[in-house]
Amino acid sequence: MEYKDLFIDFDDTLYDTHGNAVIALGETFELFHLERYFNDPQVFYDAYWWANIDLWSRYSKGEITRDYLIVERFRRPLSAGDGLPVTEELCLKMSDKFLDFCSSKPGVVEGAHELMDYLKGRGYRIHMTSNGFHEVQYKKLAACGLRDYFDTIILSEDAGVNKPSPAFFDYAMKMSGAERETTLMIGDNLQTDIVGANNVGIDTILFNRWDVEPSPIPTHTVKTLREIMEIL
Repeated sequence: MEYKDLFIDFDDTLYDTHGNAVIALGETFELFHLERYFNDPQVFYDAYWWANIDLWSRYSKGEITRDYLIVERFRRPLSAGDGLPVTEELCLKMSDKFLDFCSSKPGVVEGAHELMDYLKGRGYRIHMTSNGFHEVQYKKLAACGLRDYFDTIILSEDAGVNKPSPAFFDYAMKMSGAERETTLMIGDNLQTDIVGANNVGIDTILFNRWDVEPSPIPTHTVKTLREIMEIL
């Protein structure tokens, strides 16, 4: 297949969102002196990640709002602390600081810049497709130096609906001017990226960095970003 347009997920496909967030979460823990309420910081960290995975999954399905996610992903881990009065105001303050810390980090997934150089050099039109929050994504793009590679930035908040909804991909097609038959979706998330694209007839590459058993089967599966260069 001769592809012309590439839809590429950003978080944890190109930008090392998880790695940067681990650092930022530690900085947030220290800033708010949460050691006063947690004898073992790992209790807080584990509770945060469990909440974050659950909430982002529900957010992508349209089951919860952005505002609910922002508060709840800190309310849950904070509630595991000893004697800490958990208020919405505290959760929002922590979220603001955490997102500031996160979005200033330059860390990318190994091979991200090399891949983007290669794809740009091959003449592909490249479009970022993400469920991430608008203002945060643009800060991340600036921090990691990937902004100029993208012809179009397509965010769910602008689309009014999240991946994997067919409406998101309809919006992405409209904004990018791409055609389904010559478009390829690249992403790390089986549900939002791969299933979403499959459902609207777009070929896919699963960047299987989390070692999942893909179902349905993507058009291609890779374990590293470098392998994508061998396909394209």
